[in-house]
Amino acid sequence: MKLTAALAAMRESTDDELVARTKRLEEELFQLRMKRFSNQLENVNLIDSRRREIARCKTLLSARYSGIENQAILRQAQDDPSTGSGRAESKKE
Repeated sequence: MKLTAALAAMRESTDDELVARTKRLEEELFQLRMKRFSNQLENVNLIDSRRREIARCKTLLSARYSGIENQAILRQAQDDPSTGSGRAESKKE
């Protein structure tokens, strides 16, 4: 559940915040790689987690620029059974 909370927080952030976060993560990734090559990094899994977080930020930004995120939000609102409308209607048979 920690990942979904982080994704929700990323979706609520603005484009400028995502760009700043991406830059910060790329700098951190560079520092982690330098530590790895100098044998100072104990947990090499940090590199993979930073790469994945950068990919999430970039994916979210590209989805916003192309309008895919807005389409997904609208589709989710239509499929939401709590609204009582949309495609997710129950069959009474």
